[in-house]
Amino acid sequence: MGPPPHILIVDDHAQIRESVARFLEKNGMRTTVARDAVEMDAKLATGHFDLLVLDVMMPGEDGLSVCRRLAPEGDLPIIMLTALGEETDRIVGLEIGADDYLPKPFNPRELLARIKSVLRRSNRDEPVAGSLAGRKVSFAHWILDTDRQVLIDESTTETPLTTSEFKLLAVLLERARMVLSRDQLLDLTAGRTAGPMDRTIDNQISRLRRKIEPDVLRPSVIKTVRNGGYCLAADVEDAP
Repeated sequence: MGPPPHILIVDDHAQIRESVARFLEKNGMRTTVARDAVEMDAKLATGHFDLLVLDVMMPGEDGLSVCRRLAPEGDLPIIMLTALGEETDRIVGLEIGADDYLPKPFNPRELLARIKSVLRRSNRDEPVAGSLAGRKVSFAHWILDTDRQVLIDESTTETPLTTSEFKLLAVLLERARMVLSRDQLLDLTAGRTAGPMDRTIDNQISRLRRKIEPDVLRPSVIKTVRNGGYCLAADVEDAP
């Protein structure tokens, strides 16, 4: 059995987003909430989500604008929450890429059923390398061949990576110079939350450092940020 689906709920009404989150969690899903598009973008930048529940009427950037912006990327199913009777919003939402809609007020059981239905339809298998899939990228005197999951140094010596090492490195490369907490890294690589005293990420970082750092005792590529997490401190470019 795979990890539970992770749902991002975006609604400016705290009572709605919190009650929906509690209901979905009781039914075996993981949830993260955001009150507006700005907060949503921050969550998307540092987490992995299987589906977005998106309110149309929000202050700032509204749900239709968000959907129009995200839909072309095609990798995150969207269910829109619309005001009762706002048929135009529902039609426009579906036209610009939403996968389904649900008018407010709604029964949480119906939302759950629609989420399960959309997830079944999407049934997408994302590449382990994420946006780096099929590419060769260079960083800190290394080249990563994502198709073969190997590191190549300046002398063309190859170092194979395990699947877990490769997934972790790909996540760090996609977010170069961004500080990511252990919880965020575990979410992005394994789709789960850390338990008490969970050292999974620390152990994987240690193994990865032994392969890429010139000096493991003084890491310069993957840096530890005190009270923050880890950061890949190098520029990432497409390899020639």
